[in-house]
Amino acid sequence: MTDIQERLLESKMTEIERARSWSPRVISKFETLIRSGDDLSLYRVNPLAFARDRAIAEPESIDLFLYATRSGLFEMSWDVVCPQSGMVLDSFGALRTLKTHYVCGLCDVTGETDLDDFIEVTFTVSPQLRRLPFHDPASLSVEDFHWKLRFLNDARIPGQQIRFLDYLHAFVRGLSFLPPGSATTIRCELGPGALAGVNIQTQAAFAVAVAGEPTTSPTILRVGYDGQRFSPSLAAVPPGPVIVEAENRGSTRGSLLLINWPPEVLAQAIKPPLDFEPYMSGGMLLARQTFRRLFRSERVDEREGLGIRQVTLLFTDLKGSTAMYERLGDLNAYALVREHFALLGATVQEHSGAIVKTIGDAVMAVFSRPTDAISAALHILGEIERYNSDHGDPSIILKIGAHCGPSIAVTLNDNLDYFGQTVNVAARVQSLADAGEICISEALYSAPGVSDLLSGHAIAVFEAPLRGVEGNASVYRVVPG
Repeated sequence: MTDIQERLLESKMTEIERARSWSPRVISKFETLIRSGDDLSLYRVNPLAFARDRAIAEPESIDLFLYATRSGLFEMSWDVVCPQSGMVLDSFGALRTLKTHYVCGLCDVTGETDLDDFIEVTFTVSPQLRRLPFHDPASLSVEDFHWKLRFLNDARIPGQQIRFLDYLHAFVRGLSFLPPGSATTIRCELGPGALAGVNIQTQAAFAVAVAGEPTTSPTILRVGYDGQRFSPSLAAVPPGPVIVEAENRGSTRGSLLLINWPPEVLAQAIKPPLDFEPYMSGGMLLARQTFRRLFRSERVDEREGLGIRQVTLLFTDLKGSTAMYERLGDLNAYALVREHFALLGATVQEHSGAIVKTIGDAVMAVFSRPTDAISAALHILGEIERYNSDHGDPSIILKIGAHCGPSIAVTLNDNLDYFGQTVNVAARVQSLADAGEICISEALYSAPGVSDLLSGHAIAVFEAPLRGVEGNASVYRVVPG
């Protein structure tokens, strides 16, 4: 029987219900997961999959798990995932502890950890609410420790329906823990190619060639392990039976996964990334207003930013704000500006974005999907038009600009911010817009789905200089119809 702390669950569910309005039965479906889900379903929950499987809107599912984490029912984890193996290389409980590089001993690859490509944000039920075996990795069997704790279950061979784990299992020749101060023996049969060994906790790895004439007599391969690296006694072994004697001279328990890679796998100069089910990336989370509001203390390491392959930045500015202040006086003008900030904030959040900061009367917003930024921009102008119609003079007149591209997530003035050329170009594109207009870069206009969203609107293309861009660039002026 599942052991759940009923009082904690009841009090925190009430807290979540009161935090905001939820769609019908969302809370019930969430509570059912906690009560009835098996151990694995409550470990590293993907909120996008939760939404898909239960017919819940993605933004609402993400917000639900964020509120649940804030209340203490779940724990949020920033998982570094190898794109070629689906192995969770490391997990961090806070954004500021994320590292900028990853190493996968299984694939023998290294790379930079882009927030939108290699960081998956997942949620695990709190041990204070319901204790899972995964909360205590030392208690797991060697199989669960490898395949359930450290590998994503849904990674598939590119363009196929074959799970990578099923593909990998065909090459596994041994699996064992390495207790400290002891020797472990693994017997296996090897074919031509290579024998690779990896400690999936530390990514320490080794490889020896499997080549030459096959033998029927066992070859003894001694492998030393000092807690940081493996040291095999041979550079190559013949095909046939092999006895691997692994000695852990370190002070902590290690692990050893043995893989017999065949020649055709070794011949692949570049291993393509696997196909994954849609997941919430770190870049996506940073662009959510709920995250920024509930987790204000989250920071990027101030010594180095984190790369984002693509982000969409949107800038707005009030036209004629100086004259408005002179006409209305500071207090009345400021009240109007605050109303305009509130309207923009609500609209940006509704379209899965976040307000990064305000700069005077201007707003900088971020979106992880280009189409969300365009939808928000069109909606903002519609909301401003309705506001002006309802309130009459003085009118709010906005100019909007947007651009997408790579950026770096940084912490500036205790605020999660973005840095780089994409920011500069987005601000410059906004400065080209006139009253009631949206200007967007060619990169954004060419992004999937954007031109379809803008069909039916008057669009004029013109050339303009953009800071940091050689020559003139095409800019698209959109006048909503």
